[in-house]
Amino acid sequence: MKESMSSSKCLVLCFITSILFIFASLLVFYNTGTGTIDYRSKFLLFSSSPTNATPCTTPSHPLNVYMYDLDTKYNVGMLNGSGFNGPPVTSETLPEFPNYSGLRRQHTVEYWMLASLLYNGTIEEVVRVFHPDLADVYFVPFFSSLSYDRYNHHGNDSESKFDDQLQAEIVDFLQKSKYWKRSAGRDHVIPMQHPNAFKHYREKVNAAIFVVADFGRPSPAVSNLRKDVVAPYGHVVESFEADNLSDPYDSRTTLLFFRGRTDRKAEGKDRKRLEKILSGQKDVVFEANEYSEEGVDASTKGMRSSKFCLDPAGDTPSSCRLFDAIVSHCVPVIVSDKIELPFEDDIDYIKFSIFFSREEAKKEGYILDQLRSISKTKWVEMWRYLKNITHHFEYQYPPKKGDAVNMIWRQVKHKLPAVKLAVHRNRRLKVPDWWR
Repeated sequence: MKESMSSSKCLVLCFITSILFIFASLLVFYNTGTGTIDYRSKFLLFSSSPTNATPCTTPSHPLNVYMYDLDTKYNVGMLNGSGFNGPPVTSETLPEFPNYSGLRRQHTVEYWMLASLLYNGTIEEVVRVFHPDLADVYFVPFFSSLSYDRYNHHGNDSESKFDDQLQAEIVDFLQKSKYWKRSAGRDHVIPMQHPNAFKHYREKVNAAIFVVADFGRPSPAVSNLRKDVVAPYGHVVESFEADNLSDPYDSRTTLLFFRGRTDRKAEGKDRKRLEKILSGQKDVVFEANEYSEEGVDASTKGMRSSKFCLDPAGDTPSSCRLFDAIVSHCVPVIVSDKIELPFEDDIDYIKFSIFFSREEAKKEGYILDQLRSISKTKWVEMWRYLKNITHHFEYQYPPKKGDAVNMIWRQVKHKLPAVKLAVHRNRRLKVPDWWR
């Protein structure tokens, strides 16, 4: 009995002690400024984080880019001929992009990046700064892809040597720049979309951020996804602006469409195998043809009347055909084991594309069985997604919100944290990359 009474007294005493503790805490945390008690902010047991907490993020701002002043022989002077030179281009002297076709139309990222920095209006992702000390990155306006296309396809050794000379002069210019020396070029942006662009001097500038189509040719030590930006090819077919049919699925009467070269080397040799498997199949168009002006018209009509468009790897893992399919709202069927895709941290390609490995594509009937199993509902969903993201693959001037050049500058900005880490480490290390 005594033990029971003693236990009761202990319970009462503990209860009273708890009440006194809570009361004392309220007095300690009494808000003298307002004469009120802030229960939630003082007792973590009853609260989440304070409503007026400041997030640990920095405000987003456009990328500050300084563009080097280069004579026009390094860029727009190549557009309409060879050897034309003059003072650095301005917004007033910027020529319109020529009516190119084929490879010269595909490898155009260098023109649109330069043009975006000359534009006098407001651009969403980038601001040109005119003092180098204000820059986040430094843009090198050398048209390396056009230089290769212009000077290396005529069997003229003197013209090939001129391309080499331009590359050598750019490297010499950069290596003398104090801003290049300061970061070893890590915060410099150099477009080289053609797989053979800047061919002989890449290793001299390989710390820079390259803007590329893929990583099929250079070694990983020269170009890789960690430091570089993947940009879309300029599409060759016109965008399908009037694709507003009430029943797009049934109106596209071809299941799978391909038109292009099959006599490719490297990974492209698989196209011959695909041709053998797919040619003559029901609801399939497989045409082995070059991209001529007539061929572009035929490709345009074919893609717009097909549910799926085949995009096999060519000489490199990527192909312009992917972007032709996207702007035609034809669901891409990608056959490439090593392809890297533009803007993939912002865009989920699985939502509008079908992927097959090279080994899967070699199986008789496999691709067509998989495509025929995709329901109308699923295809329409992919078609709608395509229509919503097509603008991200458009190069244009003046630039527009969310277009290809804005997306590229956004990708460059995403590289900045790694660039700054590398630059800061490089400045203070006595033994560079000791951990390798």
